[in-house]
Amino acid sequence: MDFSLTHIWQSTGLFARFIIFTLAFMSISSLVVMAERIIVFRKTRKDSRDFAAKMGAILAKGDLAQAAGANLGKDVGHLGRVINSGLTAYRISPSNKDVAVESVARALERQAQREVQSLKRGLGVLATVGSTAPFVGLLGTTMGIVNAFQQMATAGAGGLGTISAGISEALITTAFGLLVAIPAVIAYNFLSGWVDSRSVDISESSNEFLDVVARHFGGSHTAQG
Repeated sequence: MDFSLTHIWQSTGLFARFIIFTLAFMSISSLVVMAERIIVFRKTRKDSRDFAAKMGAILAKGDLAQAAGANLGKDVGHLGRVINSGLTAYRISPSNKDVAVESVARALERQAQREVQSLKRGLGVLATVGSTAPFVGLLGTTMGIVNAFQQMATAGAGGLGTISAGISEALITTAFGLLVAIPAVIAYNFLSGWVDSRSVDISESSNEFLDVVARHFGGSHTAQG
């Protein structure tokens, strides 16, 4: 018996080939998502760090007017978009401290939720591939074994040699399913952890910016008093 991959592929039935093509499509989809998310994450992390360095120097002086009027470009990363939403809310907020701080806080929270959802885009594909690929492969294996036993019954002879080719064909789909699922699960866990870390960074930065806004209104109120 020849158990090479070429021989096994030539001996596979239509259903097994359909399973293999399905798993190949799932694998390509997960690889595309991995590559796209890694590129996006690297860029947004770099842009956010650049924005934090520039805006942090301005906010360290407590000059919100200068910060609100600063033009740091379009590529400001996820952190820049969140803080800019807070600055926009500050510009249009009334002079009342409580109302202004609450308005800025809501703006920061809304944008933070949008950014986290944007960072999670595509991760559902990895989760779906990681959870379903083994079962798709198992479906191919189950049907392959059923066909192998049907061939044995048709041949009217017993023994492992009679059905060994069919079992090999069946098991290759399970192996392929695992090869597709394992990288997808690893990538999903890694990228989800990265998004969770950025969510914490956004929360901390938003709270720090909110403190600056509160101190600004407090200082202004004291000066007027």
